[in-house]
Amino acid sequence: FPGGQAQYLRVPFADVGSVVIPDALSDDQVLFLSDIFPTGYMAAENCDIRPGQSVAVFGCGPVGLFAIKSAFLMGAEKVIAIDTIPERLALARQAGAEVLDYTSEELQQQIIDLTDGQGPDAVIEAVGMESHGAGGVIETLQSNLTASERPYALNQAILACRPGGTVSIPGVFVGSAVPTALGAVVGKGLTLKTGQTHVQRYLEPLLQLILEGKIDPSFLITDRVGLEDGPEAYKRFRDKQDGCIKVVMRPNA
Repeated sequence: FPGGQAQYLRVPFADVGSVVIPDALSDDQVLFLSDIFPTGYMAAENCDIRPGQSVAVFGCGPVGLFAIKSAFLMGAEKVIAIDTIPERLALARQAGAEVLDYTSEELQQQIIDLTDGQGPDAVIEAVGMESHGAGGVIETLQSNLTASERPYALNQAILACRPGGTVSIPGVFVGSAVPTALGAVVGKGLTLKTGQTHVQRYLEPLLQLILEGKIDPSFLITDRVGLEDGPEAYKRFRDKQDGCIKVVMRPNA
């Protein structure tokens, strides 16, 4: 909500989305149930992962990292994480993923090599058109492309996926025309799955996964600050300083 980062706020219809949290769980363990954990989980679920399959994830921000964790929970044998930011790739590696640098000129071949020459069974595009950063590869590419040419990571995801595979798109796109490599989609018989995340649908099952110890969402938190330190924390996050990936602000800290 606008103005929501405050000590007190009014939440309209707050009774609609309330969920009882067991006393055994900390705030840090359940914070991300409101958005990014369900988004990453739905992205993996849309891949219809079967045990032993391979999944590639473009973009290892918070949603991408939860997609990686979720893919393993669903039985993926191999997950390939693709990004440019070392701290994000480090977290992806800790989660068990193989990691690749998005800027590599041999990226598509590297993905092929890691999947027995076939390409991954499914690809998750967790970049979207909202991606930004200080001198990042996506920002650099977008600054030199027209609006209709900018979904670069999406096209890379489509090209990487094996024939008959699935491309899951949790990344946010805007506008009425987002050009994609439709020739590759048709030629390889790919399935595209996307949509707004149904957060309410996932709250109870994901809460149960946390209770069972199958995942601890707090792995994502890199910074904890009080409300008065919010502006500085935003700068660190924007500029990717000190490995800042996810900040938790406590209004009454």
